[in-house]
This record gives sequence, C-alpha cells and structure tokens, in this order.
Amino acid sequence: MVVLGRILALLIGYCFGMILMGYLIGKSKNIDLTKVGSGNVGSTNTMRTLGVPAGLATLAWDCLKCVVAVFFVWLIFGRFVENVNIYMVYAGLGCVLGHDFPCYMHFKGGKGVASTLGFIIALFPMGLPIPACVFIAIVALTRYVSLGSIIGELSFAIEMLIGAKMGLLDGKFEGAQLKEALVICCLVSALSIALHHANIGRLINGKENKFSFHPETRA
Repeated sequence: MVVLGRILALLIGYCFGMILMGYLIGKSKNIDLTKVGSGNVGSTNTMRTLGVPAGLATLAWDCLKCVVAVFFVWLIFGRFVENVNIYMVYAGLGCVLGHDFPCYMHFKGGKGVASTLGFIIALFPMGLPIPACVFIAIVALTRYVSLGSIIGELSFAIEMLIGAKMGLLDGKFEGAQLKEALVICCLVSALSIALHHANIGRLINGKENKFSFHPETRA
C-alpha cells in the first residue's frame, strides 16, 4: 500500500497537471502556442502572445491545479492512512510533472513555475514569502521573468533545507518521510531550473526577452 499509494497519488497529480490552460486558450483562438513566441505553453508566453487576460487565466489555473490535485488526494487518502502529507507531496510532484511533460504533447509542456507556486501554496505555505519576494524583486529590477523564476526556485529549495534543519517541518512528516519530502522539493525546483536551460543561455548572451504586458505582434 505504501508504494502503490505514492504511485496513485503521483498519477492523480499528473492527470491534473496535463490540463494546460495556455495551450487550450490558444487552440480556442486557432493559435498553437508551441509554434509562436518562445514556444512555451506557460503564462509568460501566453501573455506575450494572447494578451494579459489570457496570461493571468493561465497563471491562475497552472497554480490552482496543483492545489486541487493535492486536495483531491487528501480527500481520497485522508481517511485511510495515518500521515497523508507525504501522499499529498507526491500529488504535487505529479502535477508539476504533468505540466512539464504532458504525454499527449510528446512530453513537451511548460517549465513548471506556476505549478511549483501551487505546490508551495498547497503544501508549504509558510515557505511562500521568500521565493515570492525574490521573484518579484528580480523581475522588477531586471524585467527578466526567467531570471526571477530561476532564483526564486533556488531560494525555495534552500529555505526548505534550512527549515528542515531548524526543525520547522517536525510533526508534518514522520521519520524518513521528511527526507523524502525534501528530495521532492529539491527535485521540483531543480527540474524547473533545468527546463530554463535555453533562457539561461540567452541571459548569458544578453538575448533574453524582457517582460512586457503588450502582446507580440504576429504577421
């Protein structure tokens, strides 16, 4: 039941994660986001390509779907297992994986930033202020969403490791589950950073696009 439960929670999260709002909004307007702008189906490319309302709707859902997935797993497992928290963490991981690697899109989805935000809100809300402030400050100063995302993701992983060392997660996870949860948190952050590899290259070469509320003009 222990292993099977984790796999089931992961799959439930994955199914929610595969619902890509940006891609669906684009399709409703006969626009394939994978073929315009950065080619990403996340909120930034959606906003640049389809406008602010579409971008905000994508951001809201990409964040909310992780919260919904975690809540759904809590409803299913809460009455049957002693510590449901670790299963909820697997649901959050599954949602991020489903967003990043949807099977119906040849495993090419988003970069998981908004989904990671939902992961934090649903599972570690006390850890939200630091990465959120880091992201906002960097984007405000540089107008590079990718840079803010990368450093924000990194700050989340670091604060979770420090928080665990300080005992701030004691009581939430039992025994080895704490290490398991920390590994997943670091994996979620590392995955998003890795998926920004092209952005990192453009940042180094000074060719990265800066954030703008104005949609790109299409020929």
